[in-house]
Amino acid sequence: MTDPGPSPAPEQAAETGTLAARLALKQRAGGIVVPIATVVLAFLMSGLVVLATGHNPLLAYRDIFRGSGLNWVFHPTTNILDISAYNLSQTLLQTTTLILTGLAVAFAFRCGMFNIGGQGQYIIGIVVANWVGVDFGGMRPLPHILLAISAATFAGAAWAGIAGVLKATVGAHEVISTIMLNWIALWGAEWLFGDGGPLQNATQPFVPVSDNVAKSAQLPVFWGAQGFQGLDIGIFIALAALVVFWALLNRTTLGYEVRAVGFNPDAAAYGGINVKKNLIRAMAISGAFAGLAGAVDMLGYLYHYGQLDIPVSQVGFLGIAVALLGRNTAVGTLFGALLFGSLAYGTTHGLNTGSVIQPELAGNLTYIIQGLVVLFVGADVLILYVWNSRKRLRPRQAPKSARSAKAAA
Repeated sequence: MTDPGPSPAPEQAAETGTLAARLALKQRAGGIVVPIATVVLAFLMSGLVVLATGHNPLLAYRDIFRGSGLNWVFHPTTNILDISAYNLSQTLLQTTTLILTGLAVAFAFRCGMFNIGGQGQYIIGIVVANWVGVDFGGMRPLPHILLAISAATFAGAAWAGIAGVLKATVGAHEVISTIMLNWIALWGAEWLFGDGGPLQNATQPFVPVSDNVAKSAQLPVFWGAQGFQGLDIGIFIALAALVVFWALLNRTTLGYEVRAVGFNPDAAAYGGINVKKNLIRAMAISGAFAGLAGAVDMLGYLYHYGQLDIPVSQVGFLGIAVALLGRNTAVGTLFGALLFGSLAYGTTHGLNTGSVIQPELAGNLTYIIQGLVVLFVGADVLILYVWNSRKRLRPRQAPKSARSAKAAA
């Protein structure tokens, strides 16, 4: 049996691998410069929109900063009239969810797949966490919390695993299948929480809202008051998930195989890696992060969910922007989630009262900034693809140049 020679480096494998692998390699080579430039450019363009309305964009961004509570970090205070501490706790609640939904996109991308189904997986986590939190109310707090979180996480993994199985067995594209699964989750949840649904509250039969989860299933609050949307220990669960994400990818055989499949599935299969198995488990792990996000929100501060809340929530889709901006890394996802969490809360609560711009623009400024960030990230991907295509054109042009030089001689 002949020796196949040394295995190619990941960088060499990426040159002949999937588009996602080549773009991921180029993006990681850009370090933190490209994400920072993307954010700065998005804020500059959004500032022009604010300026076009006749207002000062610097003052608007100051209000966002204050509305998100980030000013409390530089000037901590216990003054009960100062709401900056409360605003910061709400920003961190948003950040917690976005960390987990961002990881749900990032892990699949590292295996060369696009998980567009984070929203559906998040909804499944919400539904299962509410069901366990309500129907198992007689349990002790710690087992009850662990059971609800575990069940929601597993449910999210199983829901995303469907797309992984379809991808591995019949080649169904994960973008299409996860979008379809999103709609199934959405309409399924609306039925469950709707009038006469199995999870509708028993005390108000005409209100399409679930029951509150039992107190034994509610995550402890360490900043603020329990029951009044204080900051719960879910933030530490999200930070632990970041560590798990990094360790899985960089310190385990599973992570090595996932990254190898993402770089080049053909080369990975030649090296003895089961590509189909890794596609399934990468999607399942991604769904687990999104299901965990639903559990943390339900048990941390929502406690109940209504039929009208389901189509409004967009945190799963926002996780795509978080992962793209964070370059599908643990640290990048953390800062991306903090940025979008600050925008989400800062624009809706910092600009609606005492703002330098009118509330109707303030409420949509976060969407403008988010859209521009995604647009510029997408433009960056396009530029990298065009730049990479330039290299493939050189070998075709070289023989013509050689023939021309020979004819001239």
